[in-house]
Order: sequence, then C-alpha cells, then structure tokens
Amino acid sequence: MLNAKNDSILAVDGGGTRCRLVLSGTAGQWSVEMGSANVTSDFDGAVHQITEGLAALSSQSGLAPEALYQVPAYLGLAGVTGSAIATRLEQALPLTHTRIADDRPIALRGALGDRDGAIAHCGTGSFFALQSGGQMRLAGGWGLILGDEASAAWVGRLALTRALAVVDGLGQTTPLIEEIMATRGDSAAIVEFAASAKPAEFGHYAKLVSRHAAEGDRQAVSLMTAAADHIAASLADLGFLPGQALCLTGGIGPVYAPYLPKTLQAALVTPVGTPLEGALALAEEFREELVA
Repeated sequence: MLNAKNDSILAVDGGGTRCRLVLSGTAGQWSVEMGSANVTSDFDGAVHQITEGLAALSSQSGLAPEALYQVPAYLGLAGVTGSAIATRLEQALPLTHTRIADDRPIALRGALGDRDGAIAHCGTGSFFALQSGGQMRLAGGWGLILGDEASAAWVGRLALTRALAVVDGLGQTTPLIEEIMATRGDSAAIVEFAASAKPAEFGHYAKLVSRHAAEGDRQAVSLMTAAADHIAASLADLGFLPGQALCLTGGIGPVYAPYLPKTLQAALVTPVGTPLEGALALAEEFREELVA
C-alpha cells in the first residue's frame, strides 16, 4: 500500500518507433523520449530503453532512483500479447508498483477521456476498442499475417492483389491499377516485392488508394469501402451503440470517414488527448487503487 500523500505517477507509452515516459506529481512533470520499445520484437531492447528512460527521469527530476522505482507506473507497450510477457517484463524492470498492458487501452483512454465510445485505430496496423460503463473491450492488433484489417498495410496489400487480378483478366483496370503496375513493372515484380515486404512497405500503397478514391477511382473506392465496412462490423461486434462517441485514429483512420455508414459518421468526434495522456490517466487510477 502507498502513502496517500505521495501523489506521483509514472506513465509509459512504448511503441515500435519510440518510447515516451512521464513522471508527474505536485512537484512538477518531467518527460523523456527514447527509442523503440516493442517487447515482442525486441524484449531486451525494450527493457533497455525503459530503464534508460527511468534514469533520465531521475536525473531530470532530482528524484533518487530508489524513490522513483516506488512510484505507481502504468505501462502501455506494443508487443504485450498476454500475461506471460507482462509478468516477464515486470520482473525485468526495477519498478515496484506496475500495471502493464498493450498499447490499445492507453490509446482508447487518451482519445475518449472518460466518455463512453470507441476508437478505430488504423495506422500501419489496426485495432478496435470500446469503452463503456468503465469497462474496455479490445479487438485486433494481431499483425498483418493474422489480421490488421482496414490498416494501411491491409489496404496496400489488397490493392496489389487487385492489380494481379486485373493482370489475370478478372478485374477492371483503373488509374489506381495503372499506377501500381507502372510502379512495380509487372506481375512477377509484384510477387517478388510481396514475398519480403514489411507492413510499412505495403502501407505505402494505401496512400495511392486513398488519393485515387478521392478522385472517384472505382477500384480505389471499392477498397476504401471494404475497409470501412470492416470497421463498421467490428464496432458493432464490440457493442458500439448510437449516441456513443467514435474516434478514427492512426494515419489512415480519419480518411475512412466519408466511406462509413451515416450513423457512424454522425458519431465522429475529435480525440481529446494522446495515448500518453491516456497512460497518465490510467496511472492515476492505478495509484488510487493502491492507496485505497
């Protein structure tokens, strides 16, 4: 149990590109930004980034490392796929009071605050999340091989599939298809590219899709509509209700707005905060549990 007079909290937002740590309390707020912290793709590297970040926060704030390690911490990290890896991370870090989850809850809380509603996060990858009555429901985020529907990588990969279908005489060529073929050269080059392409490389083609869709390209509009339909179906499965708020986040997420059903378009709101702010809010809730 914590001393109720100690109001400090520690929040960590770790992703595949960067890891941000914030120490906040009545004495002030300090933050640092480190490198990648995906605990599945590079567990030891993530531990190193977080540990180095803690050292930097200690130096900035003047709080001794031993005192900093006692601060309640909420960590939202890419690659936390279950309790086993969360426990392993907890044991690897010097922190005493930790709550560790993947990066979806902090994105949901950051976007919506304490309002009921949902987010459809569609960047290079994708996930869907609902917040209602103080409870969260999460879906997706499993990567392009097993999911990531409506993500930029998913749309880009499907665009290449459509291009191959046109080569086979099974679809209509459009300016989108023509640009893809001009970029890659021929079907053999598409297959060779796809064999080793990373999600971000597939995601590059989503930019072509969204641009051509805005110009009325039939193939591009079909792809954007397929993604929007998946978003609508996923939100319905999570239990999203009329009157709740909906945020589209991620690089391609907001681009889907005009392709969504009218009921979902009417529910769209601007995110109220960032995932890091969501981590701070969840860290404060965790602190309150500990002092109760």
